[in-house]
Amino acid sequence: MEQLTALATNFLDLSAEASPWLLLGLVIAGLMKAWVPSKVLSKHLGQGKLAIVKAALIGAPLPLCSCGVIPVATELRRSGASASATSSFLVATPETGIDSVSVSYALLGPVFAIYRPIAAIMSAIITGLLVSGIKNEDIKSSPPDKNTTKGCAKTNSQDSVKKTEQVGCCSSKKVEIVEEVIVKPESTASCCASKNKTAAVTKNQFLAKTKQGIYYASTTLIDDIITWLFIGLVFASLVRTFLPEELLLSYGSGLPAMLLMVLISIPMYICATASTPIAAGFIMAGLSPGTALVFMMAGPATNISTLGVIRNEMGNAILIRYLLGVALCAIGFALLLDFALNFYDINISEQMQHSHELLPKWFGLSCAGLIAFLAIKPVRKLLIRA
Repeated sequence: MEQLTALATNFLDLSAEASPWLLLGLVIAGLMKAWVPSKVLSKHLGQGKLAIVKAALIGAPLPLCSCGVIPVATELRRSGASASATSSFLVATPETGIDSVSVSYALLGPVFAIYRPIAAIMSAIITGLLVSGIKNEDIKSSPPDKNTTKGCAKTNSQDSVKKTEQVGCCSSKKVEIVEEVIVKPESTASCCASKNKTAAVTKNQFLAKTKQGIYYASTTLIDDIITWLFIGLVFASLVRTFLPEELLLSYGSGLPAMLLMVLISIPMYICATASTPIAAGFIMAGLSPGTALVFMMAGPATNISTLGVIRNEMGNAILIRYLLGVALCAIGFALLLDFALNFYDINISEQMQHSHELLPKWFGLSCAGLIAFLAIKPVRKLLIRA
């Protein structure tokens, strides 16, 4: 009974911890869908090695956790970003951020504050390069957008204009009629509309696009990720409840401890900021800084939810390369850190304190409740109508 209570408590704690950042990610993804043209994303994050570097540099400072990055990365992929650039973004964004760097400096000192974001960006680039080696036929294409009906009206109107132009080729009168139909609304608007009316139209367009983006995030995106999100939170709760910390500490340091840390961290949900005080506790308990770094890199970059979305959006080949890149980079940069600390005789011995709650628990639970309501379609329809 006590274990079931602990499991339920851990599930609520994880949900409260993840939900605000997940909502932030959904809002960013929805606004990106509404405001950022797909051509821009496909141009900068399309094919090529430069796109991988851009994705890593764009994602690194964003304050999104491993759950919050899922909807943003999903929308990036569906907007034309390559699989390699999307993978790079998925690694860099949750592994580091402005918030996690500041917490790292406070709890672990300047060495971790500098080394951690560099390792995260390099890990993202290396993982993206690994993914880029996969043949296009082995990469699963992203699912079609369910909201394409809104774009059909624009396409049909363009087709109708072309048809009238073709018909007008046979008669000069018809050409004048077509031109009059197209130009007349523009001239009327330019002559009669005042500055206030133009500002009002611009404001209405802004509100309409923003509303469209929020609607997309709260319907299509939530439906796409909610199943894997729930599975991931349940699995992370099981790990937190039934896996004793003594198991990790008994392995001490070195490659065996790092391998075990990777196996534990991959399915686990933990954000970059929240992983920092836990890593500090590991170091105080006797683990090497490198082993703690593995936890801070592999934990945020992977969890059951992220892995499920990667498989769904890009396929098994991408998933395998993604996991391989994250694991190898985490261990490689961890071994390099331990070696450098020993070589230069640097002792990370700053006093490590327990982390303070970044957001109040009631706020996190409120966000979790909102996500749960939006995930239930009948309830969601009532909320949207209201």
